[in-house]
Amino acid sequence: MAREFSHEADRHRYTLRVDGAMVSAVDYVVNDDTISFTHTFTDPKKRGQGYAGEIVTFAVDDVENTTSYRVVPMCWYVGQWFDKHPERAALLSR
Repeated sequence: MAREFSHEADRHRYTLRVDGAMVSAVDYVVNDDTISFTHTFTDPKKRGQGYAGEIVTFAVDDVENTTSYRVVPMCWYVGQWFDKHPERAALLSR
């Protein structure tokens, strides 16, 4: 299974494709110095395989490594992801 992670800046989302088919995505909105993750989606046929966690990890890593944005987890899934990764809490907007 070939995984391909990408940042589709023109569509304001990060995607995960497996064997060419999109299986998960996380949408965002940038406001000044924050990035708000607004929605996480996984193909219903592919749920329960960890894809949402993988794409959120990729997105958070990209934000941390390439921007100075603070994260606003507006999506419940992203909020839970940060709860499970307290070592990443420094990225959260105060």
